[in-house]
Amino acid sequence: MIEVEDLRCAYNGSDVLKGVDLEVEEGTFMGLLGPNGCGKTTLLRCITGSLRPRRGSVRIMGREISGWGRKELSRKLSIVPQDTSPGFDFSVEEVVAMGRYPHMGRFQLTDPDGGASVNRALRWTGLSELRSKKISMLSGGERQRAFIARAFAQDADILLMDEPTKNLDIRHSMDIMSLVRKKNGKEGLTILAVLHDLDLSVRFCDKVALMKDGKVYDIGPVRKVINEDSVGDVFDIDVKVHRGKHMHIEVLG
Repeated sequence: MIEVEDLRCAYNGSDVLKGVDLEVEEGTFMGLLGPNGCGKTTLLRCITGSLRPRRGSVRIMGREISGWGRKELSRKLSIVPQDTSPGFDFSVEEVVAMGRYPHMGRFQLTDPDGGASVNRALRWTGLSELRSKKISMLSGGERQRAFIARAFAQDADILLMDEPTKNLDIRHSMDIMSLVRKKNGKEGLTILAVLHDLDLSVRFCDKVALMKDGKVYDIGPVRKVINEDSVGDVFDIDVKVHRGKHMHIEVLG
């Protein structure tokens, strides 16, 4: 679904990605983990085509990223960025409807399937009763659900998320992760998410990729990759990994 090979990228004059290899298979929920500055967001930008790498390749569904038209790619790949400010105080429904833009023709203001897709996305995210509310009036968790609903309304096969639980409390973080995991499980949505919470990652993801110093340190199933040695080396901390029904990472120092 997503294939990245020997990706190298410089940003603001500094080498950020230094030979990244990554594959996300269809239907997988993969978490992308690593310390600040290791290149996670830069990697997402290269995958979306918004940042051109210095070397290497990115393929979406077997096709080089450069071979996709902007709208065509947006029908296959949606993104929930870190900055979800819409710029204006739109209603929830208006924000979600923005996800239909890739499906509109050049002179169209709507698309035939738009209404149904927007309604379905609102139901998925539990926002149907808030559809007329202004986005500025929502809580942090509700606001994040609205932008996830916008991505769902795109009806894309792949969802990229850049720290979707940033600045959310534990309850709202669990709510967001449960929501996208349900979409992944029921409809086979392929997800690659930059995450900062190790416990959320091991609870909801199928696989994880650990990044360090612009490279993928390790990648694979959660229970294989997440251990005291790997987490300690990547994040430079001492941890204890508790392996019960739900794995838990205890930070020791």
